[in-house]
Amino acid sequence: MKSVVICGSSRFAAEMRELAKKLKDLGVVVFEPHLYRSSGGVWEEIKDFDKKFVALGLTHDHFYKIRMADVVYVFNKDGYAGNSLTLEIGYAVAMNKAIYAFDGNDEEICRKVLFSGIVKEPEELVKFL
Repeated sequence: MKSVVICGSSRFAAEMRELAKKLKDLGVVVFEPHLYRSSGGVWEEIKDFDKKFVALGLTHDHFYKIRMADVVYVFNKDGYAGNSLTLEIGYAVAMNKAIYAFDGNDEEICRKVLFSGIVKEPEELVKFL
């Protein structure tokens, strides 16, 4: 069975969860990001000393998911990609993963050239697995 890891900003948490559900319904193994804030975590309540450890854990958790997946799906609605997503794209490239993106309107050409294709619908993504 093929697998995909979803990468994207927590601002799109609800849409990424919906996408994950649709892919799972199509029989795909899905690795989802742990979206700390949208899962109920309050970043501001973490002591400053501990924030680096939480961030490190979340980063390494997602890197592990990227290693495990067959392909990477970048949910970059409206072309948005923050620092973490840019880092994840770079890691996926280093792991020699195919990277598909939701939106081709990324203003940063160094990210855009790394996409294997633009895919809007889960059914379309399944064809690349």
